[in-house]
Amino acid sequence: MSGSILYCGDTDLNGAASYLAGMLTTWNFNFQYIPSNQRISIADLEKPRSLLILSDYPAANFAPECQEAALKLIQQGCGLLMIGGWESYHGFGGDWNGTPLAAALPVEIAAQDDRMNFDQSAWLVPATEHPAISGLPWLTRPPAIGGMNHVTPKPDSKVVLEAHTFKATYAGTSNSADSSNSGWSFTPNQKYPALVTGQYGKGRTASFLSDVAPHWVGGFVDWGLPRVTGQAAQSQGIEVGHDYASFWKQLLTWTGQLGT
Repeated sequence: MSGSILYCGDTDLNGAASYLAGMLTTWNFNFQYIPSNQRISIADLEKPRSLLILSDYPAANFAPECQEAALKLIQQGCGLLMIGGWESYHGFGGDWNGTPLAAALPVEIAAQDDRMNFDQSAWLVPATEHPAISGLPWLTRPPAIGGMNHVTPKPDSKVVLEAHTFKATYAGTSNSADSSNSGWSFTPNQKYPALVTGQYGKGRTASFLSDVAPHWVGGFVDWGLPRVTGQAAQSQGIEVGHDYASFWKQLLTWTGQLGT
């Protein structure tokens, strides 16, 4: 299927949506944007679509009949990507559990608040090989995130990235950290699915459980040099890390089967 990207959520183009919209503009991807407080219409789903992106976009603004129309698009080959946030998955006002579109996602969504915050960050680590994450320095320079939604992968899905948490402590004898770092210890703690992929009909599906924009995205937004800049129409300019931008381009290209 060939067509434009329908990108919904992340508040508006003067806020968090400026990040992904700015990158989409830099890559010359054709997209339509709908802010978080605007409802999706049937007309929005009658146009040719390659990819539907829901990021911090509440289920309340996606009527059941529109979700059924979106499911038909996905079955025919349109990709579906949900990105984490307070109004994604269950979250705090997302409420996607039990909805028609939840059936197409590669994860099970909880019936209660699923938000998690990491005061010592979590590192994104590959769980398997996948085109969405290939060629990036996950193991030599793993990026850190500050929060995510907690979900359960469906049996037929693939966990591509995990978020590994660590307990960092300093066991030195002074009140300040030794410049040699010899007193630091990092103890592995829990790990959680961070990127899960699947299939629904002919459409590819993906769930990224952290955010695309601050604050949950943490240091991930600055991952890699050189810096990448972008600015969507009617939006503020953004500046992000090269590897961060490469990851999103690869994930969107795979999920939407763009260029194929």
